[in-house]
Amino acid sequence: MAEMRVNLCGIDILNPVIPASGTFGYGYEYADLYDINCLGTFSFKGTTKEPRFGNPTPRIAECTAGMINSVGLQNPGVDRVISEELPKLARCFDKKVMANVSGFSIEDYTYTCERLDKCEQVGWLEVNISCPNVHGGGMSFGTSPECAAQVTKAVKAVTTKPVIIKLTPNVTDIVSIAQACEDAGADGISLINTMLGMRINLKTRKPVVANTMGGFSGSAIFPVAVRMVYQVAKAVKIPVVGMGGIACAEDVIEMMLAGATAVEVGAQNLINPYACRDIVEDLPRVMQKLGIGSLSEIIGGCK
Repeated sequence: MAEMRVNLCGIDILNPVIPASGTFGYGYEYADLYDINCLGTFSFKGTTKEPRFGNPTPRIAECTAGMINSVGLQNPGVDRVISEELPKLARCFDKKVMANVSGFSIEDYTYTCERLDKCEQVGWLEVNISCPNVHGGGMSFGTSPECAAQVTKAVKAVTTKPVIIKLTPNVTDIVSIAQACEDAGADGISLINTMLGMRINLKTRKPVVANTMGGFSGSAIFPVAVRMVYQVAKAVKIPVVGMGGIACAEDVIEMMLAGATAVEVGAQNLINPYACRDIVEDLPRVMQKLGIGSLSEIIGGCK
């Protein structure tokens, strides 16, 4: 019998498959398609202190083996997420959910995390530090170890639940940033967020995306994600959640061998809304083929 359970920051989950934030809404939208309780958990849509309409359209550009998105964190704001979205989710999901949080100042992060930390349904806080710091010249919090540590420390001071810091790959040295987050008290690291990409319309000679550039995701970035997860997992002692281009059960195994305790599946959900369910159902077959009895035993198993 294939054992797929893993422990993520002190919480046991049925399997390591987690739909990534921004590709799974607030969960209940997918519950019309299949029983989402088959998942380990899922990371809900990036939530901010105030409501956000998002970026101008068009926001999406197709690419070979991937896509570019510039949605701009469109969400109803944390108060409405708690009062409206989480009650809807409770009717179809009986597990702890991962709350994804974004912000544009330290105060934004602490306010939103403190509110969500009090929610019974929330098991983990995934803090996206790829956002621009409006008080720091617009530079992303996640591009310097010092800023990453500041956010981590501030969030940990007002929360009790595990805090997983989500890192951007658009940096020179992702290992030093992960280490700074760990030193500041992070309970886990998730990576990689999208890479920066751009497409140009040949007829209009203008960018396809209204915001000019956006986040590049999909199977094309998988080798980059595996490399960064491997580097970070070797350098920190806290759990790592790997993501970036995962599309099948074999990708899950590869990411776990690189050092991931769990994985997030993003763009593949937009190609096939049943992707995560299919991966969960296929994992036992792939484990048997590879002679793997327990997934927890292969974490960081790359020799």
